[in-house]
Amino acid sequence: MVLEAMDEGLIMKITEATRLYEDWVKSFITIVSADLDAKHKVMSDDEFAFLRATFYRWAQIFPELCPELVDAPLVLSVGDLHVEQYSTWRDIEARLILGIADFDEAYRLPYTFDLVRLATSACKAIEKGDLKITKTAACAAIRRGYMDSIACGGKPIILEEENPELREMAIARLAIPSHFWRKLETQLKPVKTLPADAIKAIDSMLPSPPPALRSFRRRAGVGSLGRPRFVVVGSYHGANIAREAKAIVPSACAWVNGDKKPVSLLQTVLDTAVRCGDPYLKTHGKWVVRRLSPSCSKMELSALPKLRDEERLLYAMGFEAANIHLGTKGAAAAIKRDMNKRPDTWLRKAVDIMSDAVRKDFKNWRQSQNLTLA
Repeated sequence: MVLEAMDEGLIMKITEATRLYEDWVKSFITIVSADLDAKHKVMSDDEFAFLRATFYRWAQIFPELCPELVDAPLVLSVGDLHVEQYSTWRDIEARLILGIADFDEAYRLPYTFDLVRLATSACKAIEKGDLKITKTAACAAIRRGYMDSIACGGKPIILEEENPELREMAIARLAIPSHFWRKLETQLKPVKTLPADAIKAIDSMLPSPPPALRSFRRRAGVGSLGRPRFVVVGSYHGANIAREAKAIVPSACAWVNGDKKPVSLLQTVLDTAVRCGDPYLKTHGKWVVRRLSPSCSKMELSALPKLRDEERLLYAMGFEAANIHLGTKGAAAAIKRDMNKRPDTWLRKAVDIMSDAVRKDFKNWRQSQNLTLA
């Protein structure tokens, strides 16, 4: 059976894995207990949310369930890649860029790791009804975009003269900025002060002189719920500005591998990937700081136009994944050689294996929470 290892108990249960991983995280940061409780509830919502919330589990079981993929060339990878891990931002020339902007779980991994996770998340979104495309077509679009980027040496996805279809999808959700600020307000809880090092990190990204600012704790994301996340908001020349500082934790892959002195590779990815980067996204000590604005925010599938070219969107997601991998020297040639040795069906096959594993873990998690599947 595909999941023989899990069925025979060779891989620990999801509840035990969750407990051990969260204990490991607590060795680096002070967990926000209420946010962690919220994460546990989100994990029970549906398989797509569960996938997003449990990267540590994916990192644990992928080598066991897809052993034929772990000998692929190692590259600096996103790790926690999925279809809602893509954002827009303004580059140094104020152009609108589409790309990956969350590298909390960056690690050196087989290139296949990111591709399988991205494609599996697409299939979970299809099952949920958030994408209207076949699973086979989704996997093919991701793979095609990835290989086209590898073939050309990578290229940032700039939503200006080129990429008109993607631009239309992206700007539709930016039409009314007040919607963004109203949603942000629902995620914020006022605090009197921020940690001193978080203040320094945020100050490094503010205009000078800085405006009067209000401080908040923010609950957002899925996989990072439980990690301290602070936001300051103020009015600058008559309009809102916001900056966020989120605590950095090494990749869950370091937990799986038992790294003795794990370090975050987040800034390394930002510095090496093929991209027109966000000038307001950087690490500062133990924090990653970013600008929050309607233009600089994640692209949730529910916020995109109902009429959209989903094959084109998934192609771009695969293309951008390769842009990250190409930050590793010699990656293009090594990936081409490896991909040529694999059958065209390898990605869909791996997605089916990992999708079944997610389904099994999701069911077990709900049972542990005394919930039943509808």
